[in-house]
Amino acid sequence: MAIQVADLLDEGPVDYVEAWERQKELVARRGRGEVPDTLLLLEHAPTVTYGRAADRANLLLAPEEYARRGIALVPTDRGGDVTYHGPGQLVGYPILALAEGDRDLHRYVRRLEAALIGAAEDLGVVGAGRAHWHAGVWVGDAYLAALGVRVARWVTHHGFALNVSDEVMTGFETIVPCGVPGRPVTSLSRVLGRAVTVREAAEAVGRRFAQSF
Repeated sequence: MAIQVADLLDEGPVDYVEAWERQKELVARRGRGEVPDTLLLLEHAPTVTYGRAADRANLLLAPEEYARRGIALVPTDRGGDVTYHGPGQLVGYPILALAEGDRDLHRYVRRLEAALIGAAEDLGVVGAGRAHWHAGVWVGDAYLAALGVRVARWVTHHGFALNVSDEVMTGFETIVPCGVPGRPVTSLSRVLGRAVTVREAAEAVGRRFAQSF
């Protein structure tokens, strides 16, 4: 069965916890076979999240300062360290039931990376790829897309965050992105030297996911 792309971009920035609740409902329904594999695509309101094994030292501000800046601070049950979400970034949550022959989390992450690399190339990015020091998508030593996933009874959730416009960049100044110090963060717009919209990125990502999954 083909993957269903659920485009929520017209809703505007979605609260992180609200989106998390949607994921939980879809994970339960996918596990019961009530819905097909689904990719949620959306933008978040400004939010810093950190995974179960995150180093809290990678949060560079006090909780009160995050609140003052209008940035929600949310612990999650995903893998990975600290990351930022906000307008100008395409967030994707694949809710996929991994078949018996595909139940390899490392392989799943590689497939996510491949789909995002392909989407970036379709938009004109040259040199997008993997890095030996961390999962995700990189252009040179600059971080273009972060990954943080979880699998429950072999149904995937959480996912990826692809930086599209420079609107999202200031939020990364408040953290050590994904716990990898000394590596810059970049965006599609910055790499391409032109304004790329989240809608444009979503269309490219949706096409690549339909091919890959």
